[in-house]
Amino acid sequence: MPALSREHSTVEVADSFSSLTLTPLTKLKNAAGTVKVIDTAKNMNEPVKITGDDKSGADSYLDDLRQRYVGEVDLPESEEPLLKESKRRFVLFPIQYPEIWQMYKKAEASFWTAEEMDLQMDLYDWNNKLNENEHHFISHVLAFFAASDGIVNENLVERFSKEVQAAEARCFYGFQIMMENIHSETYSLLIDTYIKDPAQREYLFDAIETIPCIKLKADWALRWISDHRSTFAERLVAFAAVEGIFFSGSFASIFWLKKRGLMPGLTFSNELISRDEGMHTDFACLLFSHLKRRPHPEVVECIIVEAVNIEQEFLTDALPVGLIGMNAKLMCQYIEFVADRLLVALGNKKVYNSTNPFDFMDMISLQGKTNFFEKRVSDYSKANINMTGTAENAPTKTFSTDEDF
Repeated sequence: MPALSREHSTVEVADSFSSLTLTPLTKLKNAAGTVKVIDTAKNMNEPVKITGDDKSGADSYLDDLRQRYVGEVDLPESEEPLLKESKRRFVLFPIQYPEIWQMYKKAEASFWTAEEMDLQMDLYDWNNKLNENEHHFISHVLAFFAASDGIVNENLVERFSKEVQAAEARCFYGFQIMMENIHSETYSLLIDTYIKDPAQREYLFDAIETIPCIKLKADWALRWISDHRSTFAERLVAFAAVEGIFFSGSFASIFWLKKRGLMPGLTFSNELISRDEGMHTDFACLLFSHLKRRPHPEVVECIIVEAVNIEQEFLTDALPVGLIGMNAKLMCQYIEFVADRLLVALGNKKVYNSTNPFDFMDMISLQGKTNFFEKRVSDYSKANINMTGTAENAPTKTFSTDEDF
């Protein structure tokens, strides 16, 4: 199917990864199973004015709204409580949204910096234990991560922080921006450490332009940032998919290295960052639950399914996990499992009903039931950071995924 330009008023989901249009709009199936393509040229962020006794026009407009939204379908986006301009947005107290505030405090307690990474053992593993396929896979995953955190920040700075007016949510976004910077610094530091050839380093740092499979994922996210026809709620779902699905397979592939006892610095940073990104995804779901007007469940499903298709193709064809000895079919199943969890968190039903095929991925839980070798548990908080061991006095016991938790 030929790619559609931004001027087209409708778009269909492509049949394959290579032909994705990268336009953040979808087609829906109704209960009868027939396909309905949404006319996305209609900007439904604000209601149209129906004049006179044009009841049929009003009914038609409401029908359009009900196909795209649930909840208070005719509520203008400017009247959405989280987005409504308020003079009180400049002060924090009294807290208006306790759950949102608590999520901010939870993020604040999980602060860490790139300086905490110890990469000495990584260099030994990189030079002596990893083969060329593993070098290729890890370097390309890091290249995607290095750019993707900057894209997330672009959305936070250019769109979400300007749209959301609730002071508690703005606190979280401000802290998230800082943490995304730390993530980006960490990935850049990892590339700088592992890749000694300056030309190869530049190639990886320019991945969203030089590596087609990474560019495709980046373009999907960037289109949502620049799209002014979609609602805040739709873009909230899209970036929940970016952080909750686009990152999930790559996180799992790095945890696979940890299962093999390789690259302790990389895998420890992966644990910290995956925990942060899980929290950011949870925050998106929390904000979504506070919205009075939300996208129709079928719209939510289409956004998530499109992200799943991209991530599955990325890690089974474009950058196959077989390069590091992982099973591609199980990776697809894992991405579906993650997507189902996200759909449920957004109030939808599961689409795939897939189980978690990777027992070692249970460690990604934010509640953290894992143990770590020669490192403090990554679910640390600043309140107890001084009570945990450092590299000098840490036990020498090696992490095992065979323990019962």
